[in-house]
Amino acid sequence: MTRITIVSDAWYPQVNGVVRSIENTNRELLRMGVEVFMVTPKDFANIPCPTYPEIRLSIASYGQVADAIEATLPTAVHIATEGPLGLLARRWCLKNNMSFSTSYHTRFPEYVAARFPVPLRWLHAFVRWFHNAGNGCMVATASLERELTKLGIHNLLRWSRGIDQTVFHPMERDERPFDLPRPIFMTVGRVAVEKNLPAFLALDLPGSKVVVGDGPARADLQKRYPDVLFTGMKIGEELAHAYAQADVFVFPSKTDTFGNTILEALASGVPVAAYPVTGPIDIIEDGSGAGALNEDLREACMQALGCSRENARQLARNFSWESASRQFLGNVLTAQSRKALIAPAP
Repeated sequence: MTRITIVSDAWYPQVNGVVRSIENTNRELLRMGVEVFMVTPKDFANIPCPTYPEIRLSIASYGQVADAIEATLPTAVHIATEGPLGLLARRWCLKNNMSFSTSYHTRFPEYVAARFPVPLRWLHAFVRWFHNAGNGCMVATASLERELTKLGIHNLLRWSRGIDQTVFHPMERDERPFDLPRPIFMTVGRVAVEKNLPAFLALDLPGSKVVVGDGPARADLQKRYPDVLFTGMKIGEELAHAYAQADVFVFPSKTDTFGNTILEALASGVPVAAYPVTGPIDIIEDGSGAGALNEDLREACMQALGCSRENARQLARNFSWESASRQFLGNVLTAQSRKALIAPAP
């Protein structure tokens, strides 16, 4: 039996694209008869990340992480993140001559550079060093694969994403949702600097703007944009109902590697407005009528307002977690079959 141990620095109580992708993939893998074990910050002492306290950074020793991995008796190891646990898991794999896969969920260099004065070229060198030690690096889209190839990252494998359409689907729409006038322009996700939210919040748009989510930038943005409704975090049925009330879903980020919230909006029957960057350009197909991409985000918003809700729903049907999880499993097995690329660590 295949026994996959996934090591991730991102896990609950965080709620983000990394956590949701792993959670949904694990559910499907279990249905396929694959045993999955997680090694996460909850297993160790941890501290809040500077500038982003919702993220917990493990302060585990190499021995503790080694023991945690070895206790699962893995036939395959997947390292999901480049954080403290990911680094120690990488060291364990190399020391034990264990082939492993990794995934590039977020633009780690840009994420760090937005918070700390670290040159991007150093951070790019770090991600090359980290991911090229493995036997396969999973990426969500073709455009991201091209970007990482230019950065010198090898053995790239495609791992798409899915959407649970039993949770996210069109619902009855309130005449005046959130007690606000339509049209409702909504964004959902972490309220953090890398999400480029001011590009949306500062737009002159008809109707109302709504931000669903929480994060370290929320208090500042609420002060700067008092006319915008910030609902805080929503999950489950409450989140699905919020999506369904929107007229346009706005995705202002230029740093995401996919954008799970785009799929959630589409499945809810909500057209999407975004910049033509990695993630949106891989999901919003030309001529689909499910949204609009434009370097002028306001223009994209107004174009999306005229798009079909049924077209949005139809596009979302192309994405399933079962298909994405089969991709993930195939990638893990491919990585395990490859000979280690570099010598084991001493």
